[in-house]
Amino acid sequence: MFENKERTDINELGEFGLIKHLTSNFKIRNDYSVKGVGDDAAVLDAKGKQILVSTDLLLEGIHFDLAYVPLMHLGYKAVQVNLSDIYAMNGKASQITVSLGLSSKFPLEAVEEIYKGIELACNKFNIDLIGGDTSSSKQGLVISITSIGYADSDKVTYRNGAQENDLLCVSGDLGGAYVGLQILEREKLIYLENPQIQPDLEGKDYIIERQLKPEARMDIVALLEDMDIKPTSMIDISDGLASEILHLATESDKGITIYEDKIPLDPMTYETARELGIDPTVCALSGGEDYELLFTISQEDYKKLKHDVDITVIGHVTDKNSGCKMVSKSNNVHELKAQGWNAFNK
Repeated sequence: MFENKERTDINELGEFGLIKHLTSNFKIRNDYSVKGVGDDAAVLDAKGKQILVSTDLLLEGIHFDLAYVPLMHLGYKAVQVNLSDIYAMNGKASQITVSLGLSSKFPLEAVEEIYKGIELACNKFNIDLIGGDTSSSKQGLVISITSIGYADSDKVTYRNGAQENDLLCVSGDLGGAYVGLQILEREKLIYLENPQIQPDLEGKDYIIERQLKPEARMDIVALLEDMDIKPTSMIDISDGLASEILHLATESDKGITIYEDKIPLDPMTYETARELGIDPTVCALSGGEDYELLFTISQEDYKKLKHDVDITVIGHVTDKNSGCKMVSKSNNVHELKAQGWNAFNK
């Protein structure tokens, strides 16, 4: 968790003193942000744009394990999880609010680490911290972040716009976050059995980072804009590829067919999954937490992105009666089922 000889009790600052202490370094970057932290409410100027708002709740023991998640990484990831929802609407994120529930085991120095990660994300993605709340918690650490973004009304992309014969595309590669989690869980169990054994993460940097420090795909939104492509539907991959495909199909009232050999897998993801005795394709379909963007485009737009190495066409949209299916490498057809991560099954 957090180990530091210096320990400042949060009670010494009080709620408002804590907020002022944690947010004093955050600067306003966006013209849309009229007033940030420091008053009863933030003030935003929409400037004729559509406003996008999304909220995520992260709970200790459900969404993260402090046995192997550094607090600064946790702060950074908590922001990424939220920004990804804005980018999945084909929007541009611009503000966040941060609320924390803290148990007595967290000194000020631990909370500062969380905010260092939040500040790092704000700096990298040009985001303004404009408010939030803090409270004591008897359930461990609770993080709630609301992200706010903007888009022109004709640029906002929903889940329900996919049309028959559209191409299904995905950014980046899939399954790495899930495989990274399996490595972290394995090393945690080994450590608990014998604390003298140090974690063996050598050569697994990429998949560990995919789990601990994901990157929301702001760049893909910008890339599509530069290519003059408006996706017909879009969603981010938080619960696994299969689950998100089913969301797009259900909301668009269509079927979708994908091809197993087209699913992008990083070599480290593939090899480590095999080492662990897990099917790499299952990791991509059901693993989750990749935070890549899954979207459909019209066939006419294919020529604009066909040479981009960071976007892969993995299937196409069909009629509703065809359902959601995957054609395997051996040309067998399998029905897609949502078997991704579910917080209520924890």
